[in-house]
Amino acid sequence: QVQLVESGGGSVQAGGSLRLSCVVSGYTYSRRCLGWFRQAPGKEREGVAVLYTGGETNTYYADSVKGRFTISQDNAKNTVYLQMNSLKPEDTAMYYCAADPGGSCYATRIAYAYRGQGTQVTVSS
Repeated sequence: QVQLVESGGGSVQAGGSLRLSCVVSGYTYSRRCLGWFRQAPGKEREGVAVLYTGGETNTYYADSVKGRFTISQDNAKNTVYLQMNSLKPEDTAMYYCAADPGGSCYATRIAYAYRGQGTQVTVSS
């Protein structure tokens, strides 16, 4: 059974930083599309970053976060991270970690086979 558990959310002022973590368990597929997407109240779900591993590792970012967010993984800890710098009030949302062994892996992807329960990020101006 695949499980993803996020942590690291919180409240920060604009310009601040947060690092989200996602512990992945039970995922035995060799191909990984690991991503983060977010959803704010009253807004559509938005994919922000993905990390693809399937022989080689590649990362992709949505334009809205490019240059500010970094996705990475620590295989030894089965953990995926999202480092968020220069946060803006418009980054406020529930952030979800997700994984899928199939399909195209692209930054704005919002549909995955597996996802966590989410962690809240609130950025004040």
